[in-house]
Amino acid sequence: MLRGHRGRADVLGRAVERWGPDFYEHVGVGFELPAHFSKLTARENLAAFAGLFAGPVDKPARLLELVDLADAADRPVAEFSKGMQMRLHLARALVNRPRVLFLDEPTSGLDPVHAAAVRRLIRDQAAQGRAVFLTTHDMATADQVCDRVAFVADGRIAAIDSPRGFRLAHGKPTAIVEYRDEDVVRRKESPLADLGRDGTFAELLRAGSVETVHTREASLDEVFAAVTGARL
Repeated sequence: MLRGHRGRADVLGRAVERWGPDFYEHVGVGFELPAHFSKLTARENLAAFAGLFAGPVDKPARLLELVDLADAADRPVAEFSKGMQMRLHLARALVNRPRVLFLDEPTSGLDPVHAAAVRRLIRDQAAQGRAVFLTTHDMATADQVCDRVAFVADGRIAAIDSPRGFRLAHGKPTAIVEYRDEDVVRRKESPLADLGRDGTFAELLRAGSVETVHTREASLDEVFAAVTGARL
């Protein structure tokens, strides 16, 4: 639909223009804004979309169990919260057992418990051999889920690396020490390499006032700002 583009895209070892309608049998898509038949139940929605495929499909009951919606299987989707709709949307993307899975902001609108469950589910799909292509502004999700991350700015890929590679390349590892000074908890941050040579840290340890010690690396938010020149 976009004009003036260049390049080549291969899906499952074949150029996109060489695919016919059977291409969609192998692809699952979850958009950021879920769209369902609101008067139908969750089970009926999945059955309806399963009917669009010629190949094997998963059973609605199994998919609903997978996204923790088994108890709501026979409720009209109009009664669902946004988080429930997002999870049903993910189940729908898996209904045709896709080999390639495209997900757009899959944790949007989810509470921390369900967001963590969705991240695990996405990793499980990759572990089963599916190619998962994820677009998100949620750097925590990118960090925890993705093997490779591409930062896009002004319509172009600015950089590609693993989350760990980005953090190591752009971060300055530091150690953060929280210690108690009488009744006040104070915080001291210094380069990780200097920790062993820091006399103050040794004194705090001997005094028994250190409460926490942890390292800090660059977050993907900070890396994105450094790579693209954007402000946080």
